[in-house]
Amino acid sequence: MELKQNIRAVIHAGEQHGYVAECIEVSVVTQGETLDAVVHNLREAVALHLEDEDPTQFGLVEKPSLLVTFELQPAYA
Repeated sequence: MELKQNIRAVIHAGEQHGYVAECIEVSVVTQGETLDAVVHNLREAVALHLEDEDPTQFGLVEKPSLLVTFELQPAYA
């Protein structure tokens, strides 16, 4: 099995306000009031989730990077 270089995450607007980030490969979900805050929280949450874990158990290389997609809803007239 080939190990993945990236942990994919999607950021989208929260239901009430702020932003929510969800990872695909690992079970991490976090939020923040701003894009900067949610990215900071995402990095921290993934690091804590993988702390003392073997990333290969998740199909990942030793130090994977985060590949983040931002999902936007278009404004309709």
